[in-house]
Amino acid sequence: MNFDALDVKNQCVEWIRTFFKENGPDCNAIIGISGGKDSAVVAALCVEALGKDRVIGVLMPNGEQKDIDDAKLLVKHLDIKHFIINVEDSVNGILNQMKKSNIEITEQTIINLPPRIRMSTLYAISQSHNGRVANNCNLSEDWVGYSTRYGDSVGDFSPLSNLTVTEVKKIGRALNLPATLIDKVPNDGLSNQSDEEKLGFSYEVLDRYIREGVIEDISIKNRIDQLHKTNKFKLKLMPSFNFE
Repeated sequence: MNFDALDVKNQCVEWIRTFFKENGPDCNAIIGISGGKDSAVVAALCVEALGKDRVIGVLMPNGEQKDIDDAKLLVKHLDIKHFIINVEDSVNGILNQMKKSNIEITEQTIINLPPRIRMSTLYAISQSHNGRVANNCNLSEDWVGYSTRYGDSVGDFSPLSNLTVTEVKKIGRALNLPATLIDKVPNDGLSNQSDEEKLGFSYEVLDRYIREGVIEDISIKNRIDQLHKTNKFKLKLMPSFNFE
């Protein structure tokens, strides 16, 4: 597939401008800044589309975040207004209340609670700053369900959800973002593993399979297919009962 990063970047910038014209002409883009490539690219696209004065970054460490300097590097590079909201007290508050109620706290509960708290934080800031919340997910992650339902999987507009990791990186370079952010090994900041370690395959392999249908390892193909099938519900509207 011939991917023209500059052309797609320009198309996406126009798409963001159109979204805001139709859904909040005077609104700001509110973006959770993790320090990774996806939030960096979304923020840079919004700056180009709306101007830096209409883009607000929100850094949300859960206690101590080892790579928070990367998030700070981005907001400095783009020269955008930003807030640092530590979500540790909120996360621990809910977990402590669960313990008091003798509710079992699973590993998945611990992993998925922070992104849900972060999304609530983004919407709180959005309502206080006349905003629209960006979704930072990309196609590769969505394809295999690598997102938290009602956490990082939601938002008001999604610039990257039809772009693979490989394509997002190319757009990041077209936006002249710092290489350290674009080439950074992705991880969820929760499980002490990289995305690819948790998934069991590389994004390069996944992206080629998504775009070209080509994959050599049948066991990886089966795993990707199963993940895609199992997690499709995350990308759909909530089912609702209708009566005749």
